[in-house]
Parts: sequence; C-alpha cells; structure tokens
Amino acid sequence: MIIAGRLWATLTVLAAVLAVSVELVLVIMGLSAVTDDDVPPLAIRLWRFVSFFTIQSNLLVIITVLPLIMAPAHSGRRWRVLRLDGLVMITVTGLVHWFLLRPLSTLDGWSAVADLLLHIVVPMLTVVGWLVFGPRPRITATTVAWSLLWPIAWLVYTLVVGGLTGWYPYPFLDVGLEGVGEVALTCGAITLLFTGLASACWRLDRALDARPTSLHRVRH
Repeated sequence: MIIAGRLWATLTVLAAVLAVSVELVLVIMGLSAVTDDDVPPLAIRLWRFVSFFTIQSNLLVIITVLPLIMAPAHSGRRWRVLRLDGLVMITVTGLVHWFLLRPLSTLDGWSAVADLLLHIVVPMLTVVGWLVFGPRPRITATTVAWSLLWPIAWLVYTLVVGGLTGWYPYPFLDVGLEGVGEVALTCGAITLLFTGLASACWRLDRALDARPTSLHRVRH
C-alpha cells in the first residue's frame, strides 16, 4: 500500500506539472485561452496565468503531494492546511469547470490537452489518491477554518482587480457582464461549496481508516 501510494503521488505530481507547464508555454506563446481576445504584453499574460484559481489549485496539489512521494505519512500544521486547500480547491476546479465552463469550451489542440489535464485528470487523481492513500487523520476544525482564507482572499483579490482593470479570469465573476447581484450570489455559492467540501473532508478524514498504517514516525 505504501509503495502504491508513492507511485500514485508521483503520477499526480507529474500530471499537475505537465498540465501547468503546457498551459504556461501556451501563455508565453500567446496561444492560451487566457489571451483569447487579444495578446497583451508577456508580463500581463503571466500575471493573468497565476491569477487563475485553476492554476493556483494545481500548484497547491504539486506543493502538497510532492512530500508524500518520499514520506507517505508526512504532516505538519501548515502543510495540513495547504493540503486541505489543495484537495478542496482542485475539487472545486473540477466541479465548476464541468458544470459552468465546459459547456462554453471550444478548445482544441494543446489547449484542449491542458484543459483536460488541469480540470479533469489532476482533480480525479488528487481526490482518488486522498481517499485511497491519505494520509489521515490530518484534518481538524482549525484546519478547516484556516483553509477558508485562501479561497476567500482569492475571491476578494479577483473582484478588486477586476473592478480596477476590467479583466476577470472567469465570466461568472465579471460584474460588468453578470451584474453585482448575480456575482454576489455566485461568490456566496462558491464559498458555501468550499466550506461544505472542506467539512465533508473533515468528516471523511475521521471516518475512514487511518492511512498509512505501517509507518509510525510522523512529523507533527
């Protein structure tokens, strides 16, 4: 089980690195959906790239799953919060993409490959990996509370920057397009979704069997 967990963690990290790398190359070349309507200067393209919730969630998966390759029982207070953030954010990425963005997608070529990896493959690998291999228990009420800071900060940042520049990473957050009321409802729904998923992970973390079971040295 430990070897399988390490292999799964490796596969997850490789998929996430490939996904982010392909999208980054497309951004640098001016071929990404980030630059769908125009091709702004490279600095702006890179800023937009790291502003996407999708990219941030994939990067968090890389950062938090990477230690599990060498230490399947890895822990630590900050890591636990980031691990939950990565797990829930990548889940939200997959759900929001599937239900809100995928119907609008007309991508092909390498853009379609990056889209598939970022929004479907990495979320599935991350969630399945956590359910099967853990590590757990790792989540407490405090972990859930701290994990809410990142997505809330991202929403605030996105709305403030969007209001100043007119650019929003996702159409359902565009105040000029959707209106203040509609965007407020969407933000509320996303926040509730994140809170619900984080709480569900907490309950599952306590209900499912401890993983891994044969490593006794855990870094706290």
